[in-house]
Amino acid sequence: MKSLKIAIAGASGRMGRMLIDAVNQSDDTCLAGALDVETSPFIGQDACAYSGQQSGILIGADLATGLADAGYLIDFTRPEGTLKHVEYCAEHGIKMIIGTTGFDEAGKAAIAAAAKKTAIVFAPNMSVGVTVTMKLLEMAAKSFAEGYDIEIIEAHHRHKVDAPSGTALKMGEVVANAIGRDLNDVAVYAREGVTGERDPSSIGFATIRGGDIVGDHTVLFAGIGERVEITHKSSSRVTYANGSLRAARFLADKQTGLYDMNDVIGLR
Repeated sequence: MKSLKIAIAGASGRMGRMLIDAVNQSDDTCLAGALDVETSPFIGQDACAYSGQQSGILIGADLATGLADAGYLIDFTRPEGTLKHVEYCAEHGIKMIIGTTGFDEAGKAAIAAAAKKTAIVFAPNMSVGVTVTMKLLEMAAKSFAEGYDIEIIEAHHRHKVDAPSGTALKMGEVVANAIGRDLNDVAVYAREGVTGERDPSSIGFATIRGGDIVGDHTVLFAGIGERVEITHKSSSRVTYANGSLRAARFLADKQTGLYDMNDVIGLR
């Protein structure tokens, strides 16, 4: 029996369709709703029409209709839309898996507040591989705290709207916390002109946008005479979709609380 009834936000987008495929292919999940913005040309169409199939679930913009039968909402959209979804889900007891990036501090606080009313997994990257990479970075940073310059390089497809990526920023936070620094104080997001020598306490970010790159992230620890690079590369969004379903299963026995992928895969 398919026990997890899942709705998908941004259902007509690349990630939305990947999530729909994952839900339909899983033995314990079923598609219970499909949401998109009112201006989407796919409003009113079957959520699986892109694959030549019929699910009986129509893409819509009305939350009450789209979430009427859902126990979970997976959301990889944009902050302004996700926050509206968070508010609705908190009031109606719908659990959320949030992969949206680009939130400001107020947005993160709103998600934390909503988690007092419903259960939420909130992570900038739902990949199990990325989650393990974060743990490796924490371990490495403690050993490279002195005498090594730290740079984070990320690459994504041409359509990505935020930079640096949420995953890159999370990597920066993990590294900074591990070595006792505040990322807000040491992050360098741009270099141009005569910048002077590199501040040894800084953590630099470099952003690449082009083509159909799904997501590449490298943290470089550069010392004198050696450098260590820890890299994760995504070749398909399916890893994010599968991680999202794993997160939904994790929430099955949770009523409230804010979790991340460390909780989901037991690395806390």
